[in-house]
Amino acid sequence: MAETRTSSSEVIVEGRRLETLSFPATTQDTTIVMLHEGLGSVSMWKDFPEHIAQATGCGVLVYSRYGHGKSERLEEKRTVDFMHYEAQVVLPALLRKLKIQEPILLGHSDGGSIALIYAGSFPEEVKALILEAPHVFVEDLSVESIAKIKTTYQTTDLPKKLARHHDHVDEAFWGWNDIWLDPRFRSWNIEEYLEAITCPVLVIQGENDEYGTIEQVRAIKARIPSAEELILTDCGHSPHRDQPELTLEAIARFALRHL
Repeated sequence: MAETRTSSSEVIVEGRRLETLSFPATTQDTTIVMLHEGLGSVSMWKDFPEHIAQATGCGVLVYSRYGHGKSERLEEKRTVDFMHYEAQVVLPALLRKLKIQEPILLGHSDGGSIALIYAGSFPEEVKALILEAPHVFVEDLSVESIAKIKTTYQTTDLPKKLARHHDHVDEAFWGWNDIWLDPRFRSWNIEEYLEAITCPVLVIQGENDEYGTIEQVRAIKARIPSAEELILTDCGHSPHRDQPELTLEAIARFALRHL
């Protein structure tokens, strides 16, 4: 595979320093903006952004949200509306700062939820959505799995493993874990944003996802009937890690069809 030029930098958005990594467009004039999972970061994507850039010819922007990766340390507890703030305030400001217009948003888990809120809030500002294991409401399975990983974090070497991807690993982990396990978060629901979405949508869901079920896909399809779905066998919460070739092929085919 040919080497792809990259550019890493830090930008200040809404007063916070954020880590970014970008791959230049080669044959397309569209940028794919990748939104990571709840415990994700730029480095957690590994080489998947590069593969996306090469498979589509699009520019690719990856960034670590506040509190994640090499971005600024999280200083406060997250609130129930933290994904709304990311979608409606931070992401628009980041896109304006980097002069990115009508991106394709590729979101994983919490990142997929942020993509949906953004597209439902600014339907004219997004070209397409690619969603891996998105959440639109809170399921018992999600809370049970997040409670289990809390114990794992406290009793195993998981902090050491996550520290490879986060400069401030405790803040990153507890910022995510605490809010998802907060009883007030059980009523979190973003289905109201779905009917306003007018762009093409692809949902990729693993059959063995330990953090969400097929009901998430059904809820999206009920309000966006045109949404395409790809349900992958032998696949958990991270299709791009569990079934990388199928996931990359589906993403590239979908993106190129809607450029």
